[in-house]
Amino acid sequence: MSINLMLPFASTVIMFVFVVFVMQRYFATRKLHFLYWGIGLAMFGSGSFAEAYLALSWNKWVFLVWYLFGAALNAAWIGHGTLNLLVRKKWVHGVTVVLVLGSLGATYLMLDAMKGIDSSAFTTAKPISEQYGTKQIEPGDEIPAGAQTAEITYRGEAVTVVRGVLPLGAPVRLTTPFFNIYGLFTLVGGAIWSAFLFWRKRVLPNRVIANVLIAAGALLIGFASTLTRLGYGQFLYLGELLSAVLMFAGFMVAAKPGEARQPAMNTAAAAKG
Repeated sequence: MSINLMLPFASTVIMFVFVVFVMQRYFATRKLHFLYWGIGLAMFGSGSFAEAYLALSWNKWVFLVWYLFGAALNAAWIGHGTLNLLVRKKWVHGVTVVLVLGSLGATYLMLDAMKGIDSSAFTTAKPISEQYGTKQIEPGDEIPAGAQTAEITYRGEAVTVVRGVLPLGAPVRLTTPFFNIYGLFTLVGGAIWSAFLFWRKRVLPNRVIANVLIAAGALLIGFASTLTRLGYGQFLYLGELLSAVLMFAGFMVAAKPGEARQPAMNTAAAAKG
């Protein structure tokens, strides 16, 4: 096995060690932000493992885990943990209900999409993130080198597509941007808000550093995924590993002994002010 293929396995180990650490904090404190972080990080680790597995072999249920947990849901749950950390308002509980219902809806749509997956379009020669979706070729579009094309009937019309594992127009793909945008907004917004609180009151220095590291990790994996879609898939696994390390470091800084109690009170006071 090449070093590049070993990287997602390393990311998986880091993330599950991370999950154990975070969930221990939840059971010790019963603070919901640790629970939501633990859920999101478990999803991230499951997605990394699924991606590593799919670099070696095909399994439709591993693909489900990769898309649902790795591509769709994990950023939203990690970001929701950050929202719960920084905002102590009742409306956050309403957001939790929406996130749970949205996640259940995405799970239903993913299970429904599994009925139409095209496993013959899969290859271990490139990352799953480069081949998961069937894409319609519009007039004037350039067909990627090595892409598998096909003629299919879509909404009553004959169209040419680049073949992917998920069928063209699968509704589950429409849900992914909403989860990822929410995750990006809460993670980056959390970093900015922490920095603002520190600037205004000179409190929460560890929260500033922690949220910057977590946001940097989330942005890094998003950047690596974008490069993959542009044809530079060799950076994906390294990006995932670095992302896992940055987020782990961020959570370790946020949970430093002796700093967790006072920042929580200061944040609550600032949120009321």
